[in-house]
Formats: sequence, structure tokens, C-alpha cells
Amino acid sequence: MRLRLIAVGTRPPPWVRQAYDEYSRRLGPKLKLDLIEIEPGPRSSGKSPAQAIEAEARKILAQVREQEFVVVLDERGEELTTHALSDWLSRRMQAGRDLAFLVGGPDGVAPQVLSRADLTLSLSRLTLPHALVRVVLAEQLYRALSILSHHPYHRN
Repeated sequence: MRLRLIAVGTRPPPWVRQAYDEYSRRLGPKLKLDLIEIEPGPRSSGKSPAQAIEAEARKILAQVREQEFVVVLDERGEELTTHALSDWLSRRMQAGRDLAFLVGGPDGVAPQVLSRADLTLSLSRLTLPHALVRVVLAEQLYRALSILSHHPYHRN
């Protein structure tokens, strides 16, 4: 099973890249997490946020594969506990269908991106910086996998 993180933003701070790389490395070959960075839509030259969101949506959806189970990360999505995420991940692994996690730009995602989602997931009701979402997602996937493999990383 392959995991892909398709995220708007191409220049995160070095600490974001370092933390993301650390947790994605920890996932190991069992759950390889590939990052696809999407150039943000233009927000200058008289372009509205809605136009930027539409431009990002086209680029995001062009990356999504038809057979992938798509998870859109959005603060209005379903919240899961760590153990519920671990259970969900176990079911997804058993199903064997590749996963694509989608992260929009600073103004959110277009309706057509949300409509492509098999699941809309919230990592927090707080609005997180989009670069930080990469780190939190990678860490939570690693934590969920550690629960499944009975690794002591997660403590109850």
C-alpha cells in the first residue's frame, strides 16, 4: 500500500521539512509516504482567493489517481482519536487500496476537491499552518502504525 501527501505549498521552513522527513522515514517501507508539492495559486495581480483555490484544485485533482482512497484534511472534517486513526489505518491496510491525503492552500480547498474525498479528516478544530499539517499527519500516521505494531512509541 502506498501513501501520498498532495499538499499546496512548495517552500516550507527547514524545520518542517526536517520533521516531516523524520516521521515519513520512520514509517519505513511498510507505509512509504510520498510528498507531492503543489504550487500555490496566484494571489496577486488582481486574482481573488477564489481564483487561487480553483487553480490549486485543478493541480491537486490532476495528481489524484482514480483508484486511490482520498482523504481531504480540513478543520471541518471528522475528528478521530489516535486509537481510532490506528483502527482506521488498519482497515485501510487490509483493504490494500492506496491512500492520498490532500492539503489545500491558505484559503482552503475547492468544493470539487471536497467532493472527491472518501473521507474528510480534521487533525484539529484549530486552524493549523499548512506546512505544520504535513508534520502532524506524518507523526500521527507513524503513531498509528506504532500502535498496530505494538511499538512503545505511543503510550496510553
